[in-house]
Amino acid sequence: MLNYNQMPQDFPGSTQKALISQDASMASKYSRLFVGRKGLWFLLKYEFINHFITPMPGALGLALRKTFYPRLLKRVGRGVVFGRNITLRHPHKITIGDNTSIDDYAVLDAKGEANEGLSIGASVYVGRNTALSCKEGSIAIGDYANISANCSLLSETKITLGKYCFLAGGCYLVAGGNHPVADTTKPIMFQPSESKGGIAIGEDVWLGAGVIVLDGVTIGRGAVVGAGAVVAASLPEYATAVGSRALKIGDRRELGK
Repeated sequence: MLNYNQMPQDFPGSTQKALISQDASMASKYSRLFVGRKGLWFLLKYEFINHFITPMPGALGLALRKTFYPRLLKRVGRGVVFGRNITLRHPHKITIGDNTSIDDYAVLDAKGEANEGLSIGASVYVGRNTALSCKEGSIAIGDYANISANCSLLSETKITLGKYCFLAGGCYLVAGGNHPVADTTKPIMFQPSESKGGIAIGEDVWLGAGVIVLDGVTIGRGAVVGAGAVVAASLPEYATAVGSRALKIGDRRELGK
């Protein structure tokens, strides 16, 4: 039976361990979870930009974020636009290409001890309230991708989106995060996470509103997935898939015949 006296430090999970650790100060925990780098200078720079620059409205805010965000991020291309109140975690592992736009309240989270972090290509749009979250994994987004509002990409292994991908609002992609449930003596959330190898989305793929893509799925170039579908198995190139888990799959190249 489940032992309710057990604490999260008894089980895997770096975030939970960092939050409840008795061996580190609050500043050290904060730096580990958000800043991602040790040292007072990195902490002060992160805090200054987030407190004064991140929430600033209007054209002045856009100009200041264009000036100051490259001081936090690994690399920022030319012509990048940063909206208000963007959440940055482990920003030194975030790369953004030329002419990309990040809308208000987006989350760019490259958190991890040894992961590759977050790479966003050129001329990409990341919509309002969208979360790109690395949980010890990595995320790579190709050029000209469009990720609409309220999407969530969560990676404990790897998520890749090819060029010209279009994700409509509310899409959810999760790579990893599968927990075994057979051991009833441990809380499920603290049992080791399992992965089926991540998610790979090919070029020119369109995911309709509210599509969920599960770990281990590959979607081939040119595929279209209808709104609300749960994609639990890989799709070939130019597939058209509608429905829920029992997808009806066709081929785009047959539509004009």
